Amino acid sequence: MSLRAKSLLKIAVILFIAVFLAYTLVFGIKIGPYQVAPVKKAIKLGLDLQGGIYVLLEAKPRPGQTITDEKMNAAKEVIARRVDQLGVAEPIVVRQGENRIRVELPGVKDSQKALEVIGKTASLQFIGPDQKVILTGDNVSDARAVYGNLNTPMVSLKLDSEGAKKFAEATQKFLDKPIAIVLDGEIISAPIVRSVITNGEAVIEGLSSIDEAAQLAALIRGGALPVDLEQREIRAVGPTLGADSLAKSLRAGMIGVVLVMAFMILYYRIPGLVADLALMFYIMLVLIVFITLDATLTLPGIAGFILSVGMAVDANVLIFERFKEELRSGKTLRAAMDAGFSRALTTIFDSNLTTIISALVLFYFGTGPIKGFAVTLIIGNIASLFTAIVVTRILLVNLINTRLFTNKKLFSA
Repeated sequence: MSLRAKSLLKIAVILFIAVFLAYTLVFGIKIGPYQVAPVKKAIKLGLDLQGGIYVLLEAKPRPGQTITDEKMNAAKEVIARRVDQLGVAEPIVVRQGENRIRVELPGVKDSQKALEVIGKTASLQFIGPDQKVILTGDNVSDARAVYGNLNTPMVSLKLDSEGAKKFAEATQKFLDKPIAIVLDGEIISAPIVRSVITNGEAVIEGLSSIDEAAQLAALIRGGALPVDLEQREIRAVGPTLGADSLAKSLRAGMIGVVLVMAFMILYYRIPGLVADLALMFYIMLVLIVFITLDATLTLPGIAGFILSVGMAVDANVLIFERFKEELRSGKTLRAAMDAGFSRALTTIFDSNLTTIISALVLFYFGTGPIKGFAVTLIIGNIASLFTAIVVTRILLVNLINTRLFTNKKLFSA
């Protein structure tokens, strides 16, 4: 097979891949037992794009108490558990600062019910086989994840004096029977009483890992809510507003992409057309990464994505300007293209690396929307490096090898 035929075949394969990916992202595809949902269904939308509620809670210590990281983490675990009961898709429950917890509930329609669930007082109870309450979370002074004598994970409980007395009576009464630990009306553990416990200490065994033990300990500690949480900010985002934000963002992105593609063709001609094909690859690649990572797309995320589109084209601009300089010096198309890529590579790598470093700083110190923007920007920059260095080069090399276009003016020289 001649060089020209091989080059035409490679171009055809790349175009086929592009069409296949585009079809899969738009319509989805099913191959045997495997099914890929269209991008519209596969990518989850954040609070600002589909509506819901946003709540900011601030911890208020009780008299004589101090707010610690441990207490805040326990409170966050309890709230996250309550939110899950609402059936919210991709809820966000994170600490914000030292004494605040941010809760975002995308797609929630009954905001009043959600606020009631978030703000209610947790109920931790120990219940015997007779369904009577033995003691409550107020009697638990501490709960820790530990390893037992045989290196098995368990939760160690410490009770106050009143709780120790009640627990001693209960363990004597219910020896070899289960005592259920109930949090917010749901049984989270039901250990069997193996001996009478009089020292106010108990353990929960039968856990699969130390991580499970730590989570259970956090739920038990948080069940009594060691700090009161006060609602500092409540914001409802209507589904209409979210849908409008999404529509305007997509429209702005499409207009921006079309203008960029038109400019590249008008100014760089055939290389510009190649850059536009690579840009389409870039957009599809970023969307595939979002779906693979099960990411939640927010308005700042779309902004980062649109910004990274411009940066993806910027890499091609650097390459093509070098390419034009080499053509003007009298080199052939292939020699000019090789030199243009090699000389622009360092500049492209440095510019993208500095952007990625800035995005990493934003991700580390930022919260919420800032992190979403940073993640999208990082993904976009890595994808743009790949499409500029690999996809654009493969297409341009094989197009030149076909010798279908030999006039240097068609390459903006």
